[in-house]
Amino acid sequence: MNSGFSRRITNARFCNLVCAQRVTREGKVKLRQCIQVRMDPLGKPEAKLETLEAEVAEVKQEFTAPASPRSRVATAVRALRHRNFRLFFAGQLISLIGTWMQTVAQSWLVYRITRSTLLLGTVGFASQIPVFLVAPLGGTVADRSNRHRIVIATQTASMLLAFILAVLTLTNHITVPEIMVLAAGLGVVNAFDIPARQAFLMDMVGREDLMNAIALNSSMFNGARIVGPAVAGVLVAWVGEGWCFFTNAVSYIAVIAGLLMMKIEHPVNLSKEASPLEHIIEGFRFAARTAPIRAILLLLGLVSLVGMPYSVLMPVFASEILHGGARELGWLMGATGIGALLGALSLAARVGVKGLGRLIARCAGGFGVSLIAFAFSKMFGLSLILLVPVGFTMMVQMASTNTLLQSMVPNNMRGRVVALYTMMFMGVAPFGAFFAGAIAHRIGAPWTVAIGGFACIVGAVAFGLILPSFRAQARELVLAQGMVAGAPAEEMTSRGVS
Repeated sequence: MNSGFSRRITNARFCNLVCAQRVTREGKVKLRQCIQVRMDPLGKPEAKLETLEAEVAEVKQEFTAPASPRSRVATAVRALRHRNFRLFFAGQLISLIGTWMQTVAQSWLVYRITRSTLLLGTVGFASQIPVFLVAPLGGTVADRSNRHRIVIATQTASMLLAFILAVLTLTNHITVPEIMVLAAGLGVVNAFDIPARQAFLMDMVGREDLMNAIALNSSMFNGARIVGPAVAGVLVAWVGEGWCFFTNAVSYIAVIAGLLMMKIEHPVNLSKEASPLEHIIEGFRFAARTAPIRAILLLLGLVSLVGMPYSVLMPVFASEILHGGARELGWLMGATGIGALLGALSLAARVGVKGLGRLIARCAGGFGVSLIAFAFSKMFGLSLILLVPVGFTMMVQMASTNTLLQSMVPNNMRGRVVALYTMMFMGVAPFGAFFAGAIAHRIGAPWTVAIGGFACIVGAVAFGLILPSFRAQARELVLAQGMVAGAPAEEMTSRGVS
């Protein structure tokens, strides 16, 4: 067999793999039959090759025709065809609105009681440092145990903590130390909940719709981020913070009910012959030795450390810089949520991972630029507008990072790698919150946020410069996991995911 024939047949095989995964079920069968039937009886390849390639080209032309608006919408919400994910989506949407209400109300409560940026940052530190310390164990538990049951348990624990916070606030017994203890308790719960819940997406929708499920999950999170803070701002101004906490506690009933209604086929767990510590070390070693995963996680950690603390200082901007109150704080948080929702929806329409590496770098840099512009705004309306690109770039980077990581790891490593993602996203943030509160106490909130934005730009440039060095390895990892749906074969094999 000459080399030219071998190369062309290899490309045809890649067309079979890639195109079949991004079209309708009927189309998949047609393309696979087209290649299989013609390739099996090839006694004289040269005589049959032109017919084979003509049929493949005809089918590919049919598949790549411009999509109708209806088909584009169907593509953007394709993960919702799974009953379990629909139950999860509906329950989480209600619950997350309550979660955002509590987040805003708690920040405002602490600042109203203390008027201290340092204590505001300290409460943020207390709520998220457990994620950094405990998430590796949470990821290992997610790989070794039934993820469905873990998520039910963690959501129930979160509901109980919200009820306690509501009762203490409504009875006027709440103090900052009690807020810190409850915030730390919720952080421990999140250390188990987030790795299990993110890995649980695979159990609900399978590998084919995983990317879309991640994007829809982010869309849901940020849709709640728009509604929750706005409602919290009104409720805090009207009846106080305690009723926001109570509403959040009640909202957990929806997600717990949805989880109980699911029928899940529990995947095979890690062997329990090895100890949890050995599995934790294995997860760290895998991430450290895999260049694409290591680089993506380091950039995420940097942005979380120096950029994300802007949200902790938002009460300062609302009160002292923009001369508003709880209602204005809710609007500012909601503006960020609008941008983040738009970013998540833009990812939901994607059908492949090609280009996500470059997108991560650009969004990290864009996030930094947007933060600097917001930091020096003195007008409330302008600040609202500037927070939209802040939310957009932040969410696209975070969701793209999650998608790429989950596309490159085997299922038995998924919980532990998602735990590392959680550590870099939420676990590093408390250090940033603490340092941001302390620095803002010295130089003011605007300069603190601006310095963080500049550091994000530097990190994005560095990531972009080293991106070509691990492109081939990232491509091999993605192909090995079968996550190349939607990317033309020759583009995927030559350009990778960057």
